[in-house]
Parts: sequence; C-alpha cells; structure tokens
Amino acid sequence: MKKLSIYAGLMALSISSAAALYAAPRGMADQDGDRVVTKAEAMAAADAAFTKMDANADGTLNEGDKTAMLAKRFAAIDTDKNGAISQAEFMAAHEMLGERRMSRREKRMEHRKMGKRHAREGGRDGRMDIMARADSNGDKAISQSEFRAAAEARFAKADTNKDGSISPDERKAGRKGRWNGRMAPAQPNGG
Repeated sequence: MKKLSIYAGLMALSISSAAALYAAPRGMADQDGDRVVTKAEAMAAADAAFTKMDANADGTLNEGDKTAMLAKRFAAIDTDKNGAISQAEFMAAHEMLGERRMSRREKRMEHRKMGKRHAREGGRDGRMDIMARADSNGDKAISQSEFRAAAEARFAKADTNKDGSISPDERKAGRKGRWNGRMAPAQPNGG
C-alpha cells in the first residue's frame, strides 16, 4: 500500500511538472527580460521543455517517459539505493517537497507585492487538455513536431496583433481568457 501511494504521488508530480513546463508563453519564455516574448523565445522555451520532458530521450512524449521520470524520482528518494523506499526516506522527500512548495509560495507572494501575478492554466485538467490537443494524430504520444506545432498555435493565438511577439498587454488579455480558450488540435506541420 505504501509503494502504491508513493507511486501515485510521483506520477502526479511527474504529470504536473511536465505540463507546467509546456505552458509557454507566459513570461517564463522571456529570455532577455524585456517583458516581450518573441516567437523565437517561445519556440526555444517549448524546445527546452520538450527536451526536459523527454526523459528517455526517444524524441516522443509517451508512457515510456512517465516510466523513466518515475524511475529517476524513485532513485532520488531511495537514498540508500536498496530498491525500496523506507519511511525515513519517504519523510525526507516529503519534507523537501514541502520546503520547495514554501519557497514557491514565498516567490509568488513577492511577485504579488511587486504587482505581478502568475496565472495558472486551469489546473492539472487544463494542462492535460493542452497536452491532449498537442497529440494531433491521436496516437497517445507527442512527437517534437506535434509539440512545437501546438506551441506555435498557442503563440499565434496569443499574438493578437500578429507582430511576431507577445506584449505584456497581450499576456494580460490572455489571462482574462481571450486566448486560453479551446483551440483546435495542432497540425504537425505547423499549419
């Protein structure tokens, strides 16, 4: 039972972190800090996210990546490398996760004090919906071309004035729902 709970927790972490990475453009893609996200910046962020999520480096996001991510996370928690997670190892991992959450919470509070807000993409269900739309051929796997096409489609929808960049005003409008709504599945050729 303990192993099942641990695996379930690891799976949830795996899915949510992978989907959160995909959520560019949201300002995280702004590499030069000018508060404007160019298409090149957004695509570079999408490519980096894909590479990070492709845990088994096979060029496709699928069940194999979930398995590889879980194995890496399990290995990180199994500090004595005996193939099992003891209660002490689990508690240490839980404590570290709590510290990370607290750190993120403090950063969000600091951003709010500075007048900045981080909008979420509708929680885990919203992020999973984004990932499902990226699977344009319905094979339950996302190739890099599908992933990039979905990122390009999101960028095009966010770039309301079609100038090749997303301004703070366009991001603000997006957070109010103008471009976060339903999108048709992306086409692998970017069209």
